[in-house]
Amino acid sequence: MDGFQAYGAGKAGGAFDPLTFIRQPQTVVRILCWLFSIVILGCVANEGYVNRPEEVEEYCIFNRNQNACNYAVAMGTLCFLCSAGFLALDVYFPQISGVKDRKKAVMVDIGVSAFWSLIWFVGFCFLANQWQFSKPEDNPLNEGADAARATIFFCFFSIFTWALQSLLAVHRFKQGADTVIFNQDYVDPEQQESAEAFPTYE
Repeated sequence: MDGFQAYGAGKAGGAFDPLTFIRQPQTVVRILCWLFSIVILGCVANEGYVNRPEEVEEYCIFNRNQNACNYAVAMGTLCFLCSAGFLALDVYFPQISGVKDRKKAVMVDIGVSAFWSLIWFVGFCFLANQWQFSKPEDNPLNEGADAARATIFFCFFSIFTWALQSLLAVHRFKQGADTVIFNQDYVDPEQQESAEAFPTYE
């Protein structure tokens, strides 16, 4: 039974190996999603607001549309927290003994990753459109232009990193569904060992 894996993880209670964890494709992609959200948030928060020389109030660099900057900041923040949360779940995942609980975790990963891929697609289209219609006279010194382009660039790549994360989760789901452990009669090895060590008498 030790050779089987439930949703991409071995039996519960095993020792955590940082090197093995870091080398997993899902971990690498998850870290990329996390880093991209930091870059997007940093670019907009630090250089996403500019003003004309004669103005005091600063406006969003994306066609002076405050909603564009608010969208980028909000999504960057939420994506950062979501990525960090799922990284923590990935660390804890091998400790989950219930197969049904593992199944739910993987299904949530599929749904959330697909959702974020869609969100970043909308964000990319929105920001690219607003940047296209930005007027040079609104930013004569061309301040923050590189940050704006970097925001659009990383929004675009976030679409694919989250989509890839969803596909990896689907692969884990299928991998688990094709193994014997998804049989209703499956008993986690850790629980089986405990039952054998402390038999019940009728």
